[in-house]
This record gives sequence, C-alpha cells and structure tokens, in this order.
Amino acid sequence: MATVNIYLTFNGNAEEAFLFYQSVFGGEFAHIGKFKDMPADENGQQITEEEGNRIMHVALPISKETILMASDTTAAHGDVTFGNNFSVSINTDSTAEADKLFAGLSAGGNIIMPMEKTFWGAYFGMFTDKFGINWMINFDEVPHN
Repeated sequence: MATVNIYLTFNGNAEEAFLFYQSVFGGEFAHIGKFKDMPADENGQQITEEEGNRIMHVALPISKETILMASDTTAAHGDVTFGNNFSVSINTDSTAEADKLFAGLSAGGNIIMPMEKTFWGAYFGMFTDKFGINWMINFDEVPHN
C-alpha cells in the first residue's frame, strides 16, 4: 500500500528549517544529503560551492507513518515561489504500483522527470498534474533503514 507524505522545497534554507522542525518534533534525521554528495552530472555541468552545500534531500520522521521531507532548489530549477514550494510524495510497494500511479495522476499534466532508476537506489519520477499540483512517485528498490 502506498504512503503519502509532504515534500517541501526551499530557496537555500532547508537545513535551517529542518533543524527548527527537529527542535519542535524531536527525533533524528532519517537522511540528510547535500548536492555536493551527488555523482557528477552526465553532461559535465558544474554546480557552485554555494549550491553544493544546499540540501539535496532531508527526511525527518514525524511518526511511524509520516515523514517530513525537503530539498533546496538550485539555479537549474529556478527559485521557489509560494504555491510551488511543496509536492505530494507517494512511496509505493512496487515499480508496477509506481508506474500505475504515475501514469494515472500525470495524465494531462506536465512530466518533469519520467519514472527511472536513480543513483540513490530508487525508482522515481516527478510531474505537475493537470490541476497544478506537484507530485513525486518513489519506490525504494534498495531498502533504507
């Protein structure tokens, strides 16, 4: 069964925001990674030192069922504006379920990243649906602890 969480996007202050959220909710980060930790871009595109220190992905478990997640944006993705600074994130139990949900929800929308295997061990895709809502679909091919 799929789980649904909110994924927030920041203009460079995700780490500050998540340290604040952690101070309120408690707990430990399940993951925190920066853009400089990513493998080199296949097109040889470089990121600045400032962008390298931005958060690529952070996850803070809030409860057994809920994880608050986020990333910073980069120049390649443009600045975040209020209204497009969150996505609905769905984690699925299989690639088949991920493909089904992606195909259904993205119909008539704008695909940002088609479903594909990623360097972090997931099958992942992103789109904006025909109503303007941002979605992320994820299946963890490599289990995370």
